[in-house]
Amino acid sequence: MKTTNEMELLFDSRSENEGFARVAVSAFLTQMNPTLEEVEDVRTAVSEAVTNAIIHGYEGKEGKIRILSRICDGVFYIEIKDDGVGIPDVAKAMEPLFTTKPDLERSGLGFVFMQSFMDEVEVESKSGEGTLVKMKKHIGKGQEIWTTQSL
Repeated sequence: MKTTNEMELLFDSRSENEGFARVAVSAFLTQMNPTLEEVEDVRTAVSEAVTNAIIHGYEGKEGKIRILSRICDGVFYIEIKDDGVGIPDVAKAMEPLFTTKPDLERSGLGFVFMQSFMDEVEVESKSGEGTLVKMKKHIGKGQEIWTTQSL
């Protein structure tokens, strides 16, 4: 039987809650005894996904962001969902440097960062219904590498 543990957060789509989301997810992740690099990878990916939900999903309007984190057999899963405007073309939105908000000095690298820091990233979205970002990261790879190198 698989060992799992879950945590769910629901918070307002305010920019000041982006830091809260990062810290809460990091605190939950610590039970897996991650390396500092693994914690920073997850924090960065969460930050990007939550910021996207606030800026692009709700476009400055109030809404809710839901985070579901799950730990299962050495793998950290996280889902970040908004009920905002959705993404009309997910493939286009995931292209490096693509942004719908150049006037806000958005770099268009949010999904690129998520993909580079997590093992898997999947995005589901429907116009007018919101976006769900699913990410996965194996925790402990850094510790395994360090252990074999130090032998």
